[in-house]
Amino acid sequence: QVQLVESGGGLVQAGGSLRLSCAASGRTFSSKTMGWFRQAPGKEREFVAVISGSGFSTYYADYADSVKGRFTISRDNAKNTASLQMNSLNPEDTAVYYCAASTGFLTKSGHEYDYWGQGTQVTVSS
Repeated sequence: QVQLVESGGGLVQAGGSLRLSCAASGRTFSSKTMGWFRQAPGKEREFVAVISGSGFSTYYADYADSVKGRFTISRDNAKNTASLQMNSLNPEDTAVYYCAASTGFLTKSGHEYDYWGQGTQVTVSS
């Protein structure tokens, strides 16, 4: 069982940065793929970033094309946290951001995620 809580959202001007954090409870965090998704008003939830869990010599990550080069996902298994550093934000990044955990490997599909946080609002002003 994993419970996730996001934090770090807020209001930022275009071009600014925010760092989102996801705090996980439970004893299986390190083995799970961690992903970030977002959902803007009136739009479908979309994949943002994903990072692999333990069991490899290094972590693997992937990003949506819309955020590649601007966002960086990371994790700290010792602290049961996952983060999303967001730079060069633009108004199109405005959404509720969700942290999620999956048993899959670098899956980009929300259907493959078993646990979800409640979300944190990110608003980017022009």
